[in-house]
Amino acid sequence: MFETLSGRLGDVFDRLRKRGSLSEADVTAALREVRVALLEADVALPVVKSFVDKVRNRAVGSEVLRSVTPGQMVVKIVHDQLVEMLGAEASDLDLEVVPPAVIMLVGLQGSGKTTTTAKIGRRLAKRDKKKVMLASLDVQRPAAQEQLAVLGEQAEVNTLPIVKGETPATIAKRAMQAARFGGYDVVLLDTAGRLHIDEALMSELVEVRDISKPAETLLVADSLTGQDAVNIAQQFNDRIGLSGIVLTRVDGDGRGGAALSMRAVTGCPIKLVGVGERLDALEGFHPDRIASRILGMGDVVSLVEKAAESIEQEEAEKLARKMQKGGFDLDDFASQIRQMRKLGGMGGLMGMLPGVGKMKKQLAGANVDDSILVKTEAIISSMTPTERRNAKVIHASRKRRIAAGSGTTVQDVNRVLKQYKDLSVMMKKVNKMGQKGLMRHGLQGLMPR
Repeated sequence: MFETLSGRLGDVFDRLRKRGSLSEADVTAALREVRVALLEADVALPVVKSFVDKVRNRAVGSEVLRSVTPGQMVVKIVHDQLVEMLGAEASDLDLEVVPPAVIMLVGLQGSGKTTTTAKIGRRLAKRDKKKVMLASLDVQRPAAQEQLAVLGEQAEVNTLPIVKGETPATIAKRAMQAARFGGYDVVLLDTAGRLHIDEALMSELVEVRDISKPAETLLVADSLTGQDAVNIAQQFNDRIGLSGIVLTRVDGDGRGGAALSMRAVTGCPIKLVGVGERLDALEGFHPDRIASRILGMGDVVSLVEKAAESIEQEEAEKLARKMQKGGFDLDDFASQIRQMRKLGGMGGLMGMLPGVGKMKKQLAGANVDDSILVKTEAIISSMTPTERRNAKVIHASRKRRIAAGSGTTVQDVNRVLKQYKDLSVMMKKVNKMGQKGLMRHGLQGLMPR
């Protein structure tokens, strides 16, 4: 998400940083390029005008033009303004009501409501330890109710039993009754959508809203919709009243203008973003972190939080003990690859690291992608337990067997063995240097000479 915008803004600010001093003309020229970059990223014109005007008012002031590092000051001003545009502070789901708290999800057909319902249910159950029920009110789309039942099972969250022939209003009443009797903390209502906004859809949603009295009414919007998403958000907000927005498919949108525009136009906070197809691919929306990612500063805080959620503590401690004894084997190597894939693979990790934006083209040229992780895992899985424990026994005939078993080539097997060997050498160096030695020599001390 925001890759196009990040690349364009990065080029503009690189030129500003190289200048020892800035004139008003320099700032104006840079902001002209920022304006074009925002428009190309699909940000709404009124939002762009307001943003550029606010930045200009601060950036041509004496505090910037006389600053020791004027280029950096302008970047900071743009960063602060992006944070303000995106909502200043992260806004979590507000479920501080008498249980059961109702979350009503609305949006057009195809925006990802049903999958998002299951994702939110899983997040609340796993992370917040809530007792959650999912209920499908979509009687329009064929098999929509069955789809939510399947997703609920996968997410390990209960779903309201399906009764054919009921209206959305009747289902909402039954869901509320079942949740009260069952002692549920949260009920998620997956409402029907249409291909476009019409009176029948809005009337149905208003009726469900009045019955369930939701603590949260979330618009699920596809970020790939672009400017249409902004108009849709405005109309839903006017008729039903939204408390927040969930953006889906942000992993497939290089522009991201819809996110910048929706918050500014509707005043509704973006609360969650879907970053992949898996049921755990849902993240909170943090304006300051997103602004840092747009400007190529990375998002290390989110990376650490994601690691804390994804990495199994017991497995990590076991690996640490093995490393201390110098016993890192190919099973451990495979375990590390699985953990990396849980964190979103190479793309997910690199998107959160500072300064990686400039390297993405080179990394793409080097074919560093998630398929390599999958292939590596397949190669290690094709080895015998003895081979995984002791890589030294893997000679030519074994390599041919492993390659055939994993659908790869002997060269691929050699590559994995070399990566494992290099990593083992690095692990031994870390153990030998100890914490003080590592702090004194840094990563340089681990690099092969």
